[in-house]
Amino acid sequence: MAVINWIRKDLDMQMKQDHTRTPPSTRSSRRVFLLGGGALLLGAGGWWGLSRHRPTHEGRILSVAQAHKDAQTGEILLLDIRTPSEWRQTGIPEGAVPLDMRRADFQEALRALQVQDPGRPVALICAGGVRSARLTRQLLASGFEDIIDVPEGVYGSTAGPGWLSSNLPVRPWTG
Repeated sequence: MAVINWIRKDLDMQMKQDHTRTPPSTRSSRRVFLLGGGALLLGAGGWWGLSRHRPTHEGRILSVAQAHKDAQTGEILLLDIRTPSEWRQTGIPEGAVPLDMRRADFQEALRALQVQDPGRPVALICAGGVRSARLTRQLLASGFEDIIDVPEGVYGSTAGPGWLSSNLPVRPWTG
């Protein structure tokens, strides 16, 4: 009888443990879910990190302070290549000419501006340095010379605080 009671206790103990234990199939699917979710987060983080890095180019760069100074003295033609809605929101950096980079005739408009003052370098500024770097690379590849990138942009980037945070003057856009 003692043996039977001992076996019953052992079986009862095993039954209780089996109810609290997670079945192997649930553990496997949970592990796959967690690993998949982790991989997704790592991939998204990597994409975000890479998208924040400016494209590289062989052109020169200027800080926003130097771009402002050079635009005021006429040493450079400073182009704000952002969109009209961005100009409306923040204004245009003082000394900059607004020229939306999305215009179909952007290169022709740029050439027309250069004809007015040949030999003057052109500096490009956007919101955070990504578009200006890409456009600098494109223009240099298209045969334009002396194109300068202002990588800080209006809002700032990894290159620096930007036009607005540097408290440089802006003028309203009324277009």
